[in-house]
Amino acid sequence: MNIILVSGKLAKAKTISLGLPQFALLGLGLIVSVLALASAINYVLLRFAAELNVPYLQTILLSAQQEQHARTESYLRENLNAMAVRLGQMQAQLVRLDTLGERLAKLAGFKPQDLVFNEPPARGGAVSSLPPQDLSLSDFTRQLDLLTRQVEDRGDKLGVLESLFTLDSAKKKLLPTILPVEGGWYSSNFGWRIDPFTGQRAFHEGIDVMAEHGTAFRAAAGGVVIYSDVHPQYGNMIEIDHGNNLVTRYAHASKRLVKIGDVVLRGAKIGEVGKTGRATGTHLHFEVRQRGAPVNPTRFLRLPS
Repeated sequence: MNIILVSGKLAKAKTISLGLPQFALLGLGLIVSVLALASAINYVLLRFAAELNVPYLQTILLSAQQEQHARTESYLRENLNAMAVRLGQMQAQLVRLDTLGERLAKLAGFKPQDLVFNEPPARGGAVSSLPPQDLSLSDFTRQLDLLTRQVEDRGDKLGVLESLFTLDSAKKKLLPTILPVEGGWYSSNFGWRIDPFTGQRAFHEGIDVMAEHGTAFRAAAGGVVIYSDVHPQYGNMIEIDHGNNLVTRYAHASKRLVKIGDVVLRGAKIGEVGKTGRATGTHLHFEVRQRGAPVNPTRFLRLPS
């Protein structure tokens, strides 16, 4: 296409030739101008829709606001649901920690009420000179994740500690740490003494505890009965194996209340005091034997039971 420009100011006519490239550039410029104008009109209409008070524009603006509000509310609801699940998990973990803490307190000899598990720890302090900062949702989520990991880690460690305490408590229950006769008093100690029958110096392999005839005597620790019969010198005699090569012996009983193979707990009644066998009077002869050799029972009786 040729465009001829004629003017009195020009010495001669001017010709402008327009080809396909020029038409394409012109069309592109026209499209860009239309889009820019539409965007500007749309911005102005939305920006000043509230002041213009045009019902159609008001409807469009309200619809856009409702859609944005719905998206925001959906996002917040999803995050709140996720945090509610995490909060429930943490509450369950805290209940577990409280239970573990109470059991550990009992195993360690504390009273659970002394440690006040059901109350938050006391905290305080002066107001900082630095300005306070609000937590963002991402900061809160990170703190919650960190706290969850710490609670799980503490729970695992407390569980291991409880297992160790339980094992230690079980081992203590297998040690002869309680005197078989309550309220009795020693009439003969462990070690060398003058034999009451021969008048010669002889080694006494246990301790004698005086008590009235028929007084109950109890297992000094838990274990299995390996002997319950009449012995020519010890009279009615009972032996209990506590494991770890430890055996306790109870002699001169008037009555035996357990038989071989019985499993007894510490403090269980196993017989009654008498003077059967080689005895000058009513008493209980009590021995502790380790690897078959007699050891002083007071070494164990002094241990915490």
